[in-house]
Amino acid sequence: MSLLTDDVDGENNGLRVVRQAVILAGGVGSRMQPFTLTRPKAMVEVHGTPILRYQLDWLAESGVERVVISAGHKAQVISDYLLTCRLPLLTDVVVEARPLGRGGGLKLAAAALDWPDQPWLAVYGDIWTRFPLTAMFAHHQRHGLLATVALARPWLPRGRVDCDELGRVTALASPALVPLRVNGGVFVFDAQVNQMLPNEGDHETSTLPQLIRAQQLMGYAVDDLWRALNTPRDVSDIEREIVAQAQAQAQAQAQAQTQGWRGERV
Repeated sequence: MSLLTDDVDGENNGLRVVRQAVILAGGVGSRMQPFTLTRPKAMVEVHGTPILRYQLDWLAESGVERVVISAGHKAQVISDYLLTCRLPLLTDVVVEARPLGRGGGLKLAAAALDWPDQPWLAVYGDIWTRFPLTAMFAHHQRHGLLATVALARPWLPRGRVDCDELGRVTALASPALVPLRVNGGVFVFDAQVNQMLPNEGDHETSTLPQLIRAQQLMGYAVDDLWRALNTPRDVSDIEREIVAQAQAQAQAQAQAQTQGWRGERV
């Protein structure tokens, strides 16, 4: 199936999906220790599979053809892994000679993309989500701004504590999603954003404020499962959630089949 509508040469107005992406995987991940003593955070395993592999599969499912991984800390672990497994898309690794910060890492990797005039996805290498990227790109195209950021609902794994006016605890709420939204670590950038990224430093304190001032940053609400994996406990939490979600889906499917069978009998 073609990834383009009318334009086989790949002009932006013919794209139905984003064909290329950067995964930001160069951080030290100090809060994820001891896992990150021997590997980058993107290679920490969830149910025996690296976070990075889950992200590559997710991107491929959404029509992405090419990924450039921005690596730094323990970059060789990523390179070795990619050489030993079959991948669903073309993948390269760009390694920082010295730490460049998140913005610098994005800019370095973006320069290695195959289609420099086309939009691209930027994904933080420590997030877990599977929301439909094609819908996010359609939202980006519909509004026509230079950049779009996924706005996710964070989760409070330890629950909320409510107090009265005297500071006495009145309730210990169960873990739940909170109403506010946060930067979900997934962006669609038009090619013009590349030159706005810093050579060194953090794009969240330079490029994103610049886009906001120019009214060129669109938000895209995400209500699907989304987690930032920053600590070993975060990994344990998402593993439990994945199991619970799979069990709920299996139960729903079994119930639907049972109802269908009863309907046929009637």
